[in-house]
Amino acid sequence: MMMTRHRWYWIAPFGLVAIALFIFLGGTIVQALWNWLAPTLFGWREVTFWQAVGLLAICRILFGGLGRHGGRGGPQMHFRSRMTARLADRMADRWDRMTPEEREQFRQRMGARWGAGPATGERPEL
Repeated sequence: MMMTRHRWYWIAPFGLVAIALFIFLGGTIVQALWNWLAPTLFGWREVTFWQAVGLLAICRILFGGLGRHGGRGGPQMHFRSRMTARLADRMADRWDRMTPEEREQFRQRMGARWGAGPATGERPEL
């Protein structure tokens, strides 16, 4: 048990160094890319290191999902993803219960409505 406690003394400083390194490298890369592209392309002004770190944080919040990543069916799965998967499963079940005549009729209705139907294979890709 004593060995486990000693590991934590090394993990915490390592984690802090890793976070600081990520912030430094991420801020430097964002600052360099911004100052290289944005003023030339759009006429915007250059940013400082701390403004670049702020941009990195904003992009992480808006596009990164704040660490809410999970596998299919996991408890952290987004609501929209769960609903899309559920709809796809329901459509697959419905498709499996259709007779070949019903499938063809469905293809024709979808083709008339959207301009083209799914491939004539046995089961459409969902």
